[in-house]
Amino acid sequence: MNARDDKALASPSPTRPKAARAGQGARAPAPLFGTSTRTPTRSLAPVSAARKRKLHVGHFAFMRSVVQGLDPRESWERYFRVEGEATDQRTVRATIAWIRDEFAAAAKREDRFGTARLVRIDATRIADPSLELPSLEAFAEAHGLEDERQADQIAAYEAEYGRATQRLRRRARLIARQLEALRWLESLVAQSPKAGDSVAAWLNPTLASHLEAADIFTLAQLVERINGVGRRWHAGIKAMGEGKALRIVEWLREHQDSIALQLGRHVAMPRSKLYAQELQAVVLPATDIRPLEKFIVPAELDGSQGLYRRPQAQCLLKATNDYQAILAWLRSKHGLTPEQKAHLKARRRQRDTGVEQGIDWLQALSNTQRAYRKEAERFLLWAITHKGKALSSMSNEDCIEYREFLADPQPRSRWCGDRGRERWSPLWRPFEGPLSASAQRHAVTILKNLYGFLVDQNYLMGNPWSAVGVPRTSGPKVNAGRSFSLAQWQFIEGQLKMLPATSANQRLTFGLHLLYATGLRLSEVVAATVDDLQWVEYPADASDDQPMEGWLLRVIGKGQKEREVPLPADVVSELARYLVSRGLDADPEDIGNQGAFLLGKASDAAERAPGLSTGQVIDPSQGIAATTFYDQIKRFFEDCAGVLRGQGDARGAAQFTKASTHWMRHSHASHAIASGMPIEIAQQNLGHASLATTTVYVTTEKRRRMKAVDAFWKR
Repeated sequence: MNARDDKALASPSPTRPKAARAGQGARAPAPLFGTSTRTPTRSLAPVSAARKRKLHVGHFAFMRSVVQGLDPRESWERYFRVEGEATDQRTVRATIAWIRDEFAAAAKREDRFGTARLVRIDATRIADPSLELPSLEAFAEAHGLEDERQADQIAAYEAEYGRATQRLRRRARLIARQLEALRWLESLVAQSPKAGDSVAAWLNPTLASHLEAADIFTLAQLVERINGVGRRWHAGIKAMGEGKALRIVEWLREHQDSIALQLGRHVAMPRSKLYAQELQAVVLPATDIRPLEKFIVPAELDGSQGLYRRPQAQCLLKATNDYQAILAWLRSKHGLTPEQKAHLKARRRQRDTGVEQGIDWLQALSNTQRAYRKEAERFLLWAITHKGKALSSMSNEDCIEYREFLADPQPRSRWCGDRGRERWSPLWRPFEGPLSASAQRHAVTILKNLYGFLVDQNYLMGNPWSAVGVPRTSGPKVNAGRSFSLAQWQFIEGQLKMLPATSANQRLTFGLHLLYATGLRLSEVVAATVDDLQWVEYPADASDDQPMEGWLLRVIGKGQKEREVPLPADVVSELARYLVSRGLDADPEDIGNQGAFLLGKASDAAERAPGLSTGQVIDPSQGIAATTFYDQIKRFFEDCAGVLRGQGDARGAAQFTKASTHWMRHSHASHAIASGMPIEIAQQNLGHASLATTTVYVTTEKRRRMKAVDAFWKR
């Protein structure tokens, strides 16, 4: 490069470097990708974040291909797919402009202002890289100069291609200098992503802002979110589609060595293809915040030498430590019936090896056992990780301190997490947040039961919870106000009739009628099968000279208590039509219906949502999960709220927004007793252990008093 060239590179230009203007006579260079030749402006650089982004070796590898005039598509796909698709020219050009700015800024920080200008120059504008000049040998042969001296051949060659050869030599020198500058800058500023880095330091600013809006601020939190949810980790994050989510996952896998955090195999697979053991392996057992089945109790805190232990020889349990004692207590509670266990196993057949090992039984607990496990698990974690004491060494003062802790578990990041995180997930936490007074009361009551059991079994010498007071709650445990009025139920009926005739809507309609007619709990209605139906006939008696016949539904309720609930004839007729729609016989007692659940899977799901179909044939007798039916009813009630909101009924819309499946149970009780059903019959149908609980729904006296006061005021 001559002195004039050096001066051109060293002198600043307010618009464009002089070296770039030297190539104005050549054709405009081909675009990086696609066919557009529009020159990008500064407005096309949205990726220049307000917050500092970092540079890694991929940025330099990509820019080397750009500098040398190579097609950078392959480099983009390898290093920058996380920024967007290669076909998006705005993103590509804006990213290149941002990288050049960052390179120049790094050079200026080292007082290398000439280098800063050098890395901004677009060498492709000095000469057209698409112009291919012939070799000297080919030129001589084409022009009959093979026998001439080489000096004469060179003179003729330069006479033909003089200006072009000068530009190419100049471009080659510039490229060599730029590559040398990139090597120097790479050794100076190139970094590797680390777990504690912010997502804004490495990802496109738009992507980073969406992640931060979902409370994901660091790469470690991002990896935890992906591992904690699995393949659909991006669901619920604004503007985060499957394509963007996949590019982020690919980028994290490429840099997992430097981040030192790995994405699990389960992230790339549908849940239906994963075995339970694969999910359990996502988070390893440890002495940390872990579910009960993964919590490792240190030997010195396992309670084998607890302060308040009775001698092992006097204990009625085989348990030798606190952990084993908790498991024995859980086993003593009413568990699932053999039929319920078989149903659960059938639902998990795609995700289970079929071999039960160790404490796998903790994955198949009844509702009661799960509630008791939750409170024992919380107290065990707090005692070991916070107090550093064994459960069998806890004093009355410790228990009082834990009761206060329940009102505000701190630190939140350690103890609290989003609702619904599964127990295999690293996002699982024992609490969602502070417990209400009623929830605190419930927790203390269960822990009193745990320690009472251990005292009764001569495992402990006393119950430290016996003298711990519980927060008092105002009002009855059952909130009868969480129910629909008769007018609202008629509105629900009208909305059901307007639904399209899909299999899922048929299930919704029949299910709501079944809940309203019987007052069953959600867990009871999804567990009911046609085998639980029984046709009965009763002769006339002294109070009624007419014989009675009809259907009874056998229900296994709380505490595994069995009861029989009458079914109205209209509901049984609707069940018959629903069975036929699923390809089953209309007669519930038909041999072909044996084992069929009253609520089944949607048979037309593949037609309505072909993209979500797994290709598996749906068994018409198969049941559904409680969460499936709960979510469907919640969506329906939210749609009802939207209708009421459009009609100007804000109060009614607010009620439907809060409504859930349990509102149907309250509505059944309130409407049945108001219509004249004896309270003791309602108690038996609802499965209440105490008549006082059912009495909450008796509103006749309250209604009479309200009417009297209203009449007095009008007078």
